[in-house]
Amino acid sequence: MKNNFSFKKLKNIVFIGYSDLIEELLKISKLYGLKTLIITSSDQAKKYNKNIQYKILDKQDLNFKKYVLKNVKVEETLFVSLGSRIIFSKEIIENFFKYNLVNFHSSRLPLDSGGGNISWRILRNDRIENQLVHLVNETIDGGPIIKSSKSIFPKNCHLPIEHEKFCNKNFLIFFDKFVKELKNSKVFKLYPQVDYIGRYNPRLNTDINGWIDWSLKSSDLIKFIDAFDDPYTGAKTTINDKVVKIKKAQLHGGDSSNHPFMSGIISRHDKEWLVVSTVDENMLIIECVLDNKDNNILAKIKVGDRFVTPTDKIFLSKKIRPKYNSKGLKI
Repeated sequence: MKNNFSFKKLKNIVFIGYSDLIEELLKISKLYGLKTLIITSSDQAKKYNKNIQYKILDKQDLNFKKYVLKNVKVEETLFVSLGSRIIFSKEIIENFFKYNLVNFHSSRLPLDSGGGNISWRILRNDRIENQLVHLVNETIDGGPIIKSSKSIFPKNCHLPIEHEKFCNKNFLIFFDKFVKELKNSKVFKLYPQVDYIGRYNPRLNTDINGWIDWSLKSSDLIKFIDAFDDPYTGAKTTINDKVVKIKKAQLHGGDSSNHPFMSGIISRHDKEWLVVSTVDENMLIIECVLDNKDNNILAKIKVGDRFVTPTDKIFLSKKIRPKYNSKGLKI
């Protein structure tokens, strides 16, 4: 593997996968006069705007190679993995892509390889945001780092949607600058990732992993609920034998102390919100309890009712590891 990254002439970009920011990325590509292709999987293609042209290829097979070689010259092309569902072999990375396949990662590596990036960081209360681009190799998020830039999340960032907004803004700035530097033939020194620290985060799926464990201490409970809030469907539990989703929750320390057996009980109903007991000195204030049709049923809940999650749901939420391939969710 080479020890630096650069292009004598960058003329093309090939995006592989899907990103909510694809239209902005296409504008940046156009700004620098780059021919742009999009290759995506059958599952990810469903998310694309009908006005965007793309090619569906689910494997790194001969059809994949033929399509690329028909449209671009590999030595003049930056290949960008956008959550690609295709697993690239060492052979194709070296001999086909010529080490020009990169991945952008919005957290620190090797501390945060894998998926479920923002939700895991909310759970851990990680307040450092990082933009990073690295070479793709045969391991998950393990290739040498080309460039990175770190910042801290604003104090008012609590929910995934707030973290995403901040990350997306920084990513577009980072991507723009990186492409401009490559166009100007800047040579980047590669920094191998150290192997004596690191953590792999498995992917998360709210429907599978988002069941609330009411035995958690209040500080962990609120982070768990926040981690599955907007833009996700919401952390799940039951009340009066009905499955519900909780959003818009916050810690509250202004009421009386609790006992662990009280956790999940609605201790007070203030019309616009509920005050819910936890295992320790804090309460939860909850403003949104959604039924299976996403109606807020706050008014139907009564004082003394209890949120409770069946133990089998909690067990399965930890046992089942969601995986995705080119066709979608695979359990």
